[in-house]
Amino acid sequence: MQIDVPFRGNCKSKNMKILIYGINYAPELTGIGKYTAEMSEALSSVGHEVRVICAPPYYPHWRIAQGFSACFYEHTNSNGVEICRAPLWVPSRPKGVRRILHLASFAVSSFPIMLRQAFWRPNVVICVAPSLMNAPAAWLVAALSRAHAWLHVQDFEVDAAFNLGMLNGSFLKRSALAVERILFRRFDTISTISSKMAERALRKGVVRSKIVHFPNWADVDAIQPLATKSPMRAELNIPDGAIVVLYSGNMGAKQGLEVLANVAVRFSARDDIFFVFCGNGPARSSIATVCGGERNCRFLDLQPVERLNDLLNLADIHVLPQRADAADLVLPSKLTGMFSSGRAVIAMANPGTEIHDIVLHRGLVVAPEDPVGLAAAIERLSEDAVEREKLGKAGREFAKSMLSRDAVLAAFEKTLRARSANTI
Repeated sequence: MQIDVPFRGNCKSKNMKILIYGINYAPELTGIGKYTAEMSEALSSVGHEVRVICAPPYYPHWRIAQGFSACFYEHTNSNGVEICRAPLWVPSRPKGVRRILHLASFAVSSFPIMLRQAFWRPNVVICVAPSLMNAPAAWLVAALSRAHAWLHVQDFEVDAAFNLGMLNGSFLKRSALAVERILFRRFDTISTISSKMAERALRKGVVRSKIVHFPNWADVDAIQPLATKSPMRAELNIPDGAIVVLYSGNMGAKQGLEVLANVAVRFSARDDIFFVFCGNGPARSSIATVCGGERNCRFLDLQPVERLNDLLNLADIHVLPQRADAADLVLPSKLTGMFSSGRAVIAMANPGTEIHDIVLHRGLVVAPEDPVGLAAAIERLSEDAVEREKLGKAGREFAKSMLSRDAVLAAFEKTLRARSANTI
């Protein structure tokens, strides 16, 4: 991965030693790993000395990528970033206790590598959550180094685990939330990717002065509307005149993809609307069972970076399904690419949630887990090319003005310098 869009930090200020600690990293194509890698490379590109402690790539396939080891430590350098990968165990079915053991395996294997970084004396230690199991080691290294301790929350994993039924038990929930509160209080800065998540952090007892809004971003130059039809339409044997409804991303418990699969079945008798499911994850097999045999459905594995623009432009309509009980625990990063592509978006969200507020004037919003409402929204947009174009342009303008990578990372680097000034 190469930072090809200019990112300019404050080159007149003294550069920092920055230690970034998180389980996910490139070459993972989706989710947290993509953003952690781009952040790391951007900071390195303006002169900071950046080290990353992470796991071998495994997401969203839930298996170690070819060419990487689950059992051995690996040290590499990529685009100016020094990377150490620590072993971890990857379950084929990441639920309940197995998921906890998966996260714990990395926390344990990476601990000695993290502890060694105290001798490097970083100025900033950034821990990316999930997983919170990494947070104690990150805080300890920051304390030993007298570094600024920064916790970046990509989703509230404790809340999500219990709300989505991945974990159960009132005692276990109370204990997990108590540990979460203790960890949050130890860090100097807590950043989140949305304003609603920042509000949740406040309700969890985080002092307002510690909270920073650090959203995920869009590469609005790499992802942009195509002047012609995506070549992937012909590859998938989809007629030129048909409407393509696309879901692209992880296929897991948070997505509520079974609703979209059932809607695809409702349209199975039609030749003018096709559904494309692109991605991998534990829910893919069950989704394929529901609609994989329908002639209007296509399934794709995650596409390489160089094909991402073709993929997102395959859509006439992007769909962002989301379970109601995951609202504001996460803000799906895939939304940035949807908007950047200039195609119409339908999101499933309740009023008052971050997704609802963002999409409301730039797309259509229907209630979560409502197949009737989703089918009606798809029907409406499929028949109205003018509205699709209008919504697509509104989303594209929002991405350019609010989500561009340069703007987000420049603001982050400025805040990072200001908050860690006493450690440099």
